Amino acid sequence: MTTPLDWSGFGHVSLAGLLFLCLAAALAGAVDAVVGGGGLIQLPAMLLIGPGGQPIYSLATSKVAAVVGTAAAVRTYTVQTTVDWAAALPMAFAAFVGAVGGAAFAGSLEPGVLNAVVLVALLGVGLYTWRKPELGVADRPRFSRPAQLAAMGAGGAVIGFYDGLAGPGTGAFLVFLLVGLIGFAFVPASATAKIVNVATNLGALLYFIPAGKVLWGLGAVMAVCNAGGAVVGARLAVRRGSGFVRRVFLTVVVALVVSLGVKAVAG
Repeated sequence: MTTPLDWSGFGHVSLAGLLFLCLAAALAGAVDAVVGGGGLIQLPAMLLIGPGGQPIYSLATSKVAAVVGTAAAVRTYTVQTTVDWAAALPMAFAAFVGAVGGAAFAGSLEPGVLNAVVLVALLGVGLYTWRKPELGVADRPRFSRPAQLAAMGAGGAVIGFYDGLAGPGTGAFLVFLLVGLIGFAFVPASATAKIVNVATNLGALLYFIPAGKVLWGLGAVMAVCNAGGAVVGARLAVRRGSGFVRRVFLTVVVALVVSLGVKAVAG
């Protein structure tokens, strides 16, 4: 029989539970670094273990691990590929503001309504990407520079708000926005999405930390594991190219659709 950890910063999880969460965080970091969707792995794992006794603690603590993992992925991407910082940073700022607002409303929206909207959106994203194999193979800008920045800012704010609400698939939505609407190739889209995702996680934490919802001991341990996975995932994405990222993207979208579909049927 396992013994709960005495330190309340771990949410009184057992040692076996802590190991399980570390493995989930490492896998989530790797998947998230490639194309997003790591939250599909990490957050459900935390909800299963239930640290702190309330779902809000799982949500808040998962953001600590995620922000460190996405930051590690950003560093790896910036060393190995070119990032359009002049476009990425304004988008990240808009997403940060959106995430603060989304976190403030976390729990106020009926989960069934949000899940239904996301499920429909993901089905559209997956079908569109699958039917266009040339999508994201190379950079194909679709707008003038001012229009591109405006579209990225608006999209970043909306997706940031959604991330603050703890919706799954934030990274996948960011990648699709950048590939499908803006015209990025998959690898630079993944790099930019990670920069924006750092901002959305920080925005959510700006609300959760003062509210006292973060379990710092658990968050720190999971952050190390998430970061390790993120570095591996980012290196794979750069080495294998946009075709590999596209395949992972479609796999993650299918997994998200199945997960949300099962949740909707189960009620």
